[in-house]
Amino acid sequence: MEKNLKPETLCVQGGWQPKKGEPRVLPIYQSTTFKYDTSEQMARLFDLEDSGYFYTRLQNPTNDAVAAKIAALEGGVGAMLTSSGQAANFYAIFNICQAGDHFVCASAIYGGTFNLFAVTMKKLGIDVTFVDADATEEEIGAAFRPNTKALFGETISNPSCAVLDIEKFARIAHSHGVPLVVDNTFATPINCRPFEWGADIVTHSTTKYMDGHATAVGGVIVDSGNFDWEAHADKFPGLTTPDESYHGLTYTKAFGKMAYMTKATAQLMRDLGSIQSPQNAFLLNLGLETLHLRMPQHCRNAQAVAEWLEANDKVAWVNYCGLKGNKYYDLAQKYLPGGSCGVIAFGLKGTREDAIRFMDNLKLACIVTHVADARTCVLHPASHTHRQLTEEQLIEAGVAPDLIRLSVGIEHVEDIIADLKQAME
Repeated sequence: MEKNLKPETLCVQGGWQPKKGEPRVLPIYQSTTFKYDTSEQMARLFDLEDSGYFYTRLQNPTNDAVAAKIAALEGGVGAMLTSSGQAANFYAIFNICQAGDHFVCASAIYGGTFNLFAVTMKKLGIDVTFVDADATEEEIGAAFRPNTKALFGETISNPSCAVLDIEKFARIAHSHGVPLVVDNTFATPINCRPFEWGADIVTHSTTKYMDGHATAVGGVIVDSGNFDWEAHADKFPGLTTPDESYHGLTYTKAFGKMAYMTKATAQLMRDLGSIQSPQNAFLLNLGLETLHLRMPQHCRNAQAVAEWLEANDKVAWVNYCGLKGNKYYDLAQKYLPGGSCGVIAFGLKGTREDAIRFMDNLKLACIVTHVADARTCVLHPASHTHRQLTEEQLIEAGVAPDLIRLSVGIEHVEDIIADLKQAME
């Protein structure tokens, strides 16, 4: 049924299909464990011979319904909720990389992801090379090695607001026999579906627009089911050779298009346990029900605010891909024709102290370590989210020292602009 439904309908009704007498609204299955009548039934679940619920760390009906809704929205074959967007990005790469492996990543990404890939995953023996996403295919291709297992980028980068050329990245990844992983947090599947442009795996911090109300931290990984792991079997032994922790089962042979998602759940979630709580999944689902209504409002407001900032003589520069003169305008017209997101990057004329004074004077917009929810908020990444990066890394990640990240909410746009105006004055 869900294949033919429009995104708006999927937001409201996807994932949970109640039968006669069941709750109309997705219930919270707030239980760690599930009952079975015989030992044999439980044994078959542990051997991955049957599907079902036995322990919430692996699967839970609330979580699965929400994951199914997101998979349908993205056009994927399956999805898995995680405890955070960080966990989603870690699992997405770790599911196909092990010690001694390497992957390539766009340098303009969220500071937390940059740190995860550059510092923490290096400690696990997985190396990364950061590339300028705007470089030529040849230049990016030069970063690949025989042990490279993936290419990673963000649809719209946080906080620099660069737009990824997904088709170009997909061509590069596939020419080297590896999947393209795209973090689609800022665009959401309402404004972009990376699978339609050649991406293989999509991740989200559901904490952002999907939840939309800053109530629940979470993440998700979605698989398109399109990457042929068997065709590159030597590169991905974790998927194409027997897993001794499951009696020698081979994921690609046993699960076909669901191989990647099954391994992520049955192996990584089993061992690392970064599960999203059913309570958080329930809250996420409430957010998803209005995602298709909120995203256009975020985009309308952000477009008006970006135009106001661009015309303001106190503003040094504005980066928002909806502006006609913007470097990413043409890419945005291609990948994000209905709008991008509510996040704007800009800089004020003057010093870092001027930027901080401006932020401190805002009344409606709050300074928070968050982005992409219903309320307008602001952050100075060089002082806050990206302060662990060196000056060189800041520049590499596209974070200018004067960059202010403004996340435009769904309030009335005149009130948002009035607040910016009084703070500047």
